[in-house]
Amino acid sequence: MFDRRVSLVLRICVLLSFAIASAAQSSPNAQLPAGSAKEKAEAACLSCHEARIILQQRLTKAAWAKEMDKMTKWGAEVDPKDRDALIDYFSANFGPDQPAYQAPRSAVESKPKAKTKP
Repeated sequence: MFDRRVSLVLRICVLLSFAIASAAQSSPNAQLPAGSAKEKAEAACLSCHEARIILQQRLTKAAWAKEMDKMTKWGAEVDPKDRDALIDYFSANFGPDQPAYQAPRSAVESKPKAKTKP
């Protein structure tokens, strides 16, 4: 009986993990921009972290190259023939000349605060 409960709990945890991951990836606020290397970037990067980690970066092309090398050393699966295309994609979309990242506002944050009288 104990084994059945453990098995059920494990199955529920796995299903919840998949549901949370799917919801996070399908959020319109957490998408990488369109581009020729978008799908390769999603495959290489979003298996380990959220798009938001990339979206908030503003790095030079040289810094993106260092970041790419670091991430591949840490296990990101990047085909060597795609490396330069990914660096170009990241530096074009997330370079220092791009506007600062604006985090999406939550529903709670977007509601106007009620004024109180002193």
